[in-house]
Amino acid sequence: MRGARAVRATAAPFFAFALALFVLPRGAEARESAPAQPPEMTTYVTRPGDSLYDIATRYLRNPADWKKVASLNHVSEPRHLQPGTTLRVPVALLRQDGLSAKVVAANGPVQHAFRGGPLLPLTVGSSLVEGDRVQTGHNGFATLELADGSHFALPPDTSLDLATLRQTALTGATDRVVDLHHGEVSSEVTHATKKDDRFQIRSPSVVAGVRGTQFRVSYDGDKGATAVEVLDGAVGVDADSPARNRHGASARPPAPGTPLAASEQLVAAHHGSLTLAGQPAGAPVTLLDAPDLLHPSKVQDDEEVAFEIAPSAGASAWRVQIGRDAGLLDMIRDQRSADPRVSFANLDDGTYFVRISAIDARGLEGMPASYAFERRRVALGTSAGPIEGSRDFAFRWFIHRNAQNTRFRFVLGTTSDLRVPLIDRTDITAGEAVVRDLPKGVYYWTVIAEQFDNGHYYQKASPVQSFRLDW
Repeated sequence: MRGARAVRATAAPFFAFALALFVLPRGAEARESAPAQPPEMTTYVTRPGDSLYDIATRYLRNPADWKKVASLNHVSEPRHLQPGTTLRVPVALLRQDGLSAKVVAANGPVQHAFRGGPLLPLTVGSSLVEGDRVQTGHNGFATLELADGSHFALPPDTSLDLATLRQTALTGATDRVVDLHHGEVSSEVTHATKKDDRFQIRSPSVVAGVRGTQFRVSYDGDKGATAVEVLDGAVGVDADSPARNRHGASARPPAPGTPLAASEQLVAAHHGSLTLAGQPAGAPVTLLDAPDLLHPSKVQDDEEVAFEIAPSAGASAWRVQIGRDAGLLDMIRDQRSADPRVSFANLDDGTYFVRISAIDARGLEGMPASYAFERRRVALGTSAGPIEGSRDFAFRWFIHRNAQNTRFRFVLGTTSDLRVPLIDRTDITAGEAVVRDLPKGVYYWTVIAEQFDNGHYYQKASPVQSFRLDW
């Protein structure tokens, strides 16, 4: 998706990105040389009627591990536990339950499949689970929502797997891992409430992990670069991770309680990092500021919806996205352009939101700016010509979208800017104006439709046209 921001899908070294408070292992060699860490523990306070067998059945992966809990806590009567007793339980023994992701928006060609199953259309309201694969077509969009309110949006030409969606019993810590094969994921992650909560987006050479932030990850195997752009919060960067095996396949997620090493560097808000395959993680650079949209309050009434962006220093291209909601979770258009004027066809009437951003020479996308706009297509047709057998000249027009209290203004002058009009008639209700006894010369004219509809005022002007009289 991102042009020059991709990484080859090979067995290249696997760079890791993680927040300083949520970081990734530094490699097998580091783990072998580091002193052994004591297993992480959590606690359970017994209630009336509890037995160690019941506790093991409710919370442990293997109920037979009640023996390990009994030995650790010196429990001699596993069937009869004193209420209020605090038991220490190794986190690594706890069961992990499956979570789901809800589809809150899907537009255009979007499909999903469970593991190696057939691809099926993705529908709003459906739930996806660990092992589901999602891919968007050339004009496809999808947004998934997790139980904690986190969202991740998939623009066109994106493919990913929900590699891990789990919650650890007793502690409630969540583990969410998304494998990005190509394209982009734009994420807004709810701040973690537990220290072991994990949210990762992985490409074949990069892992982006956070504990509460808004960021984008894009990967394109043809270009050999992966980009991480942080809009809010921070993402840690590490250049060594065992998260995948040497063939590039997903490895088993770390067990609950696995110690996490320190990050090499931190990509803060308003910064991005571009990493090339086989090289150290890219150093953070400042993202371009959000560009300004010219004429943001303009009603989009032409055949095509068009946006003009104010050129800004450092911008080599622009990205324009359109959605039905302010957060652009329900996105319907996405376009990149080297021209600061970007247009879209075939957009129905309604209220929409547009998000614009500038792209620098590295291919890093900058900070976004969002605006609301109204799409109200109005076609105003015009014609003009002499009335046979007279020196009268008739001007006619029609508007395809009538509304109550529609009025027309007719302006005629001898200069194209119509600053000093010969005729300026307002409050015309018919679709015609006749001008008599015009002398020889070149004339310019336009008609303006004015409408009041549902408490709003709308205005549509025809192009300024010209004609010559030689009589």
